[in-house]
Amino acid sequence: MTTSGPQLAELFVEMTNTHNPDLVDRFVARDYINHNDFVADGREANRQFWAAFFTGLPDVKVTMEDLIVSGDRVVGRFVYRGTHTGDLLGIPASGQRVEMRSIDIWRVDDGMFVEHWDELNLMQMFQQIGVLPPLDGPEAKA
Repeated sequence: MTTSGPQLAELFVEMTNTHNPDLVDRFVARDYINHNDFVADGREANRQFWAAFFTGLPDVKVTMEDLIVSGDRVVGRFVYRGTHTGDLLGIPASGQRVEMRSIDIWRVDDGMFVEHWDELNLMQMFQQIGVLPPLDGPEAKA
């Protein structure tokens, strides 16, 4: 039985919400291509990224707000919420609550995610943990 795009996205949510990076074996292809500056290609690099992410945000939970499937593409819109109590992307713990949003696009082949692109609101997250100043003025509300 081949795993469908929605099932793969649900496995991603399960992996994130249970903080179990080993679940990547069930939805990330061994030779996964990742178009992301923070994560190298391959399943093992993906596993290592998530292990580090869970160290930085040990109480993180993700909510899938939208999921669109078209052909071999799966597009999801996600919100991550947690507390920055460990090192995250080289940034020491701030103790701050954070909310990060992402739009992820995966290409599916043979029942696995084989390629990935994403857009993240890292500027806002970095403002929340105090490594960037908040924006002032009306444009900050736009």
